[in-house]
Amino acid sequence: MVGCSRGSLPTWMTAAAARVDLSAGVTPSHQGSSSPSPSSSGPAPAAGADQELGMFERALSAAGAAFVSAIIVNPLDVAKTRLQAQAAGVLYHQPAQMAALGPDAILSEFRCSPSCTRGLVLGSEPVCPPDCFQYKGTLDVFLKVVRQEGFSRLWRGTNAGLALAVPTVGIYLPCYDIFRNGIEDFTRSNAPGLTPYVPLVAGSVARSLACIACSPIELARTRMQAYKEFRPGVKPPGMWKTLVGVLSPLASSSQNVQNYRVLWTGVGAQLARDVPFSAICWSTLEPIRRKLLGLVGEEGNAASVLGANFAAGFVAGSLAAGATCPLDVAKTRRQIEKDTEKAMRMTTRQTLTEIWRSGGMKGLFTGVGPRVARAGPSVGIVISFYEVVKYALHQRHTS
Repeated sequence: MVGCSRGSLPTWMTAAAARVDLSAGVTPSHQGSSSPSPSSSGPAPAAGADQELGMFERALSAAGAAFVSAIIVNPLDVAKTRLQAQAAGVLYHQPAQMAALGPDAILSEFRCSPSCTRGLVLGSEPVCPPDCFQYKGTLDVFLKVVRQEGFSRLWRGTNAGLALAVPTVGIYLPCYDIFRNGIEDFTRSNAPGLTPYVPLVAGSVARSLACIACSPIELARTRMQAYKEFRPGVKPPGMWKTLVGVLSPLASSSQNVQNYRVLWTGVGAQLARDVPFSAICWSTLEPIRRKLLGLVGEEGNAASVLGANFAAGFVAGSLAAGATCPLDVAKTRRQIEKDTEKAMRMTTRQTLTEIWRSGGMKGLFTGVGPRVARAGPSVGIVISFYEVVKYALHQRHTS
């Protein structure tokens, strides 16, 4: 596959990059030892740096990566969710109050920029008509959220995003590493022709486990980002209150255990989105990363290898995000549904059909811009940061 020695590259990076080899022969070498030739046969030895780390250390590396990524890309997540929620019929103004506007009316939800040519000045506040609260694109979401709600609202749901990202990626990346290493060792010995498909299988299984475990937090984050708090001076509900609000309509029912299923509303659509996302992402990322590391060759250092991981993650994440956007729209549509019984009754296929009928192809790809803009750097940051922390932990081991 890559016809150069990786002995000069850091083992913390080459371990992951070289384990899936289309020729089933090139394996990462330990410092000071030579690599087997591409024509060598038989099972490849485990990569030292990758195998020495335990589950806790892998999870720690991944959680740190998720923490950094979630904070940086959260505004894009808010923009994507607002666009998808608006397409689903969520209003970002209160039309009932517009008819009662007067000197004593509460106008904060209609606050407008003084430069708006359509605004009216009532009292001391410039206010806009309802159609000024329609989002027209990603940049328009940013401008209107900052103008109408404040700059900090671009990070609405960050606490839920962190609560989601840390356990999700803390499960996802370590499990991917472990599944990939184990399945790879098996295929090299028993079915070398299947080795190139290992990232696809390992990524899909790891992502499924992470999605099921963290689906309630994803539900809370989506609702927190989708809905606008209209009451001035009132702090919008946090993650816990949002989840309690989801359960409240079912509180009077006697089937308490079954009622908690509502917290997993949309998990089918989430799996339908994330499993293909993971399969596409890892199947794209691993070959690109190996090619870039091959170009770096023996001249590589930590910075160049870090750049190879970020570039591979950026490309893979962007492609996977674009391909799975319709399923992301379906997940958002199901999770913001106010009618709990309808949300639990709807299937992903029915939701996609409903979106197609109401909005066609444009409806299925609502929010694709911010989704792709978010996923590319997010995957790049997570992969790069994950490998850096793994490297630091490996250095601690060796010292």
